[in-house]
Formats: sequence, structure tokens, C-alpha cells
Amino acid sequence: MQEKVADADFSSSVKFDMGDEFIVIDGKTVTTTDAPADCTIKISKENFEQLIAGELNPTAAFMTGKIKVEGDMSVAMQLSQLI
Repeated sequence: MQEKVADADFSSSVKFDMGDEFIVIDGKTVTTTDAPADCTIKISKENFEQLIAGELNPTAAFMTGKIKVEGDMSVAMQLSQLI
């Protein structure tokens, strides 16, 4: 994930909330510490792994409730350059 972020033009912050685990992308920094973000994406760890592997379509996952987005939806849309 760090490699993808370093090569992308992503200046916002997004948090993947997997219940008891977090991944926060803030610009070109990736951490596993819970922190405020412009957008929070709630997703199970299993679905997150499928998403990163390209096995889960983000739009379909959102429409079926596997992904829930809180905050700035435009930031979530920008994630396509990272995933």
C-alpha cells in the first residue's frame, strides 16, 4: 500500500476502519494508527483484503453494503488511483 501511495497524486486523508484495525492514508503517509480523516471507509478485514487484491469491485461492494462511506465521498472516489 505504501508503494502505491508514494507513486500517486493523493493529497487527502482516508481511514479504512476494519473494526479493531485501521489503515490511515494521509497524503503520502500510511499508518495503522487510528486518526481523524476526511473520509472513513468501514469495511471488514476480509473484504479489505479482497479489495486491495482486485477481487472486490468497489462500486458493487458499496451498493451491496460491504463498504460504508462516512465523510467526503469525493475522497472515496479518488481512491481508484490507489486501488
